[in-house]
Amino acid sequence: MPRYLASIMFLVLAACSTLAMARQDPAPVKRAVEDFLRVQVAGLPGEVSFTVGAIDANNQLTPCTRFDVSLPPGARPWGRTNVTVRCLDEAGWSMFVPAHVKVVGDYLVTARPLAQGQPLTSADLARHRGDLSTLPAGILTDEQQALGRTLRLSIGAGRPLRGDMLQQPLVIRQNQTVRVVTGGPGFQVANEGRARNNGLAGQVVQGRLGNGQIVSGIARPSGVVEIAF
Repeated sequence: MPRYLASIMFLVLAACSTLAMARQDPAPVKRAVEDFLRVQVAGLPGEVSFTVGAIDANNQLTPCTRFDVSLPPGARPWGRTNVTVRCLDEAGWSMFVPAHVKVVGDYLVTARPLAQGQPLTSADLARHRGDLSTLPAGILTDEQQALGRTLRLSIGAGRPLRGDMLQQPLVIRQNQTVRVVTGGPGFQVANEGRARNNGLAGQVVQGRLGNGQIVSGIARPSGVVEIAF
């Protein structure tokens, strides 16, 4: 073989060998992801654990020493997800790394069949334990999130309770006799009236006073409509 061809083959093989050796060690990438997730899951309810998926050891990425780890827009560290790892060195590559975040804790279920519009009491609720990340979004974990609220629909026993299944109870009902309280700095006047619409606590409702005047105010518990100046 001519000497110049041998030299070319040597250079090609050397270049191929260099490319084959240029890869990113998975270990520091995994550590960066684990450090990121420890911060992200702090404060989640229940017993939290996570695993980081495998990173291809034959990735052929230029070795990097500094990483930026983030979640995709709108994502959260919950259930099966992916995190983005970006190299902050000159190489500038990025990769997605799979992760699985488990959150084991108690959640609320219905203790018996419940009817639409029924206000919830402690007797209506039970607790189950499981991986919250596998349950629908909005699952309730605290009785105080449910007590006193009413159901938007009828549901059977043993169903997990979500926030969107409940609504606050009405504090004002249409045609109910209400106490219309008008107040301001240094004065307060109370009149009796009749509600013209239903209202949750804090909502605006209308009332008709005894003289026929229509007024608007804020619905308060115990049948009070508050007008503030």
